[in-house]
Order: sequence, then structure tokens, then C-alpha cells
Amino acid sequence: MVLDTTDSAVLFSRHSNVAAPIASITKLMTALVVLDGGQPLTDILEITQDDRVSGKGAASRLAVGTKLSRGDLLHIALMSSDNRAAHAVGRNYPGGVPAFVRAMNAKAKTLGMTSARFTDPTGLSELNVASAEDLCLLVSAAARSPTVRNFSTDHKYSVVAGRRKIEFRNTNTLVAKADWNILVQKTGYTNEAGQCLVMKTMIMNRPVVIVLLDSFGKYTRVADARRIRKWLEDKERNG
Repeated sequence: MVLDTTDSAVLFSRHSNVAAPIASITKLMTALVVLDGGQPLTDILEITQDDRVSGKGAASRLAVGTKLSRGDLLHIALMSSDNRAAHAVGRNYPGGVPAFVRAMNAKAKTLGMTSARFTDPTGLSELNVASAEDLCLLVSAAARSPTVRNFSTDHKYSVVAGRRKIEFRNTNTLVAKADWNILVQKTGYTNEAGQCLVMKTMIMNRPVVIVLLDSFGKYTRVADARRIRKWLEDKERNG
């Protein structure tokens, strides 16, 4: 789905009302719930065995015992899609992961996401689903948060874990491209969800939300985003 948020005009859509697995796009909702909860981003949290979530894509560079601030964990969860980081901030929510998931679903209802369902804070579960229409609402909400905007579009970010310095890079290569002005973004991938990409970006001075679900390959989603931008630019120039 491609949406011009200036006037909520749908510029393109295909199966946009069908709920599908969304993989790590989930982490945008995770971030909103963490920030809504008002827990200090300076609090130090520890990665535990509970955060060693399983599944394809569950690998993490954060070893059990790593201590980082809530803000650092949220930063690398959004930018580099680290699953242990996302799980840790959910686990440290009042009431733990069960309460966090309830808050995610409540937030989805507040945003008007009628088909969205969340069961975990990472997106590794195939039961985390939403339609492209719902994800336009989520991306628009995420774009209203300066913290989510800054964390999700950072090119790279380093943390100190014990004696080690670990550098994380953005999973979306477009944020580093000078010809793109991306306000907020998130990538995702699981076998069930395929390659996913959502973002709010400026195209021809218009704020546009792009939602791409179940792309064939890692580079296809980026190429699709480029094709969409070129199509909109050509359309604008040609009237």
C-alpha cells in the first residue's frame, strides 16, 4: 500500500486489507508501547536466558548477561532489528511479556488497526499479523514519535557491553542514501512473512507511507521502494 498522508489519498494498493504475518515490523508497536509506558530510557536492563527467543532470524549479538539501558535496547531493536533487545524491553514492562502483549493489542485498537494481532514483542511469531492498511496507521503513529524516528533511521549505532564495543548497522540500506529522506522505517523477515519494509518518506515534497509485505528477496523490497518512488516522481512531473 502507498498512502499520501497529506490528504490520506491511497496512491496504490494490492490486497491491502488482508492480514498477514508482519515479522519485525512488530517492533514499531513494541517501541510505541515502551514509550507510552513512560519507563525511563536510562534504566539499565540485563539480557537473560528468557530473552533467547528461538526461530529463524532470532540470532543476536547481545550475550546473556549483557547490561544496557532501555534506550540502547530500543535503539538497536528499531535500527538493527535485534530480537533479544526487543524481548528484553517487553519483559521488563510492568507485568512482564503477557502484560506487554496486552498493551500492544490495546494500542492497536486505539490506532484503529482492526485486523492487527500481536502475541510477542519481537515479531518472530507468525501469529503477529496486520494488514497493509493497518500498518499505514502504525507507521503514521510511529512517525509522530521523535524517539522512534531518530532510532529507526540512524545509520549505525555502537554500544558498550562489558569490555566489548558492538557496532550495529541499520537493516534498511536506504537510510544511508543521500537521495532519500526517510522519516521513520522498519524492516522485517521471517519465512512466513517474507521480506517486509515499511516507511514514511518524503517524495516530491509529499509525505508518503510505503508498506511492502512478503517481498520475494531482501533486495527486492528496496528495489520495489525505488520503483514506487520513481513512479510517483514521474506521475508528478507528467501531471
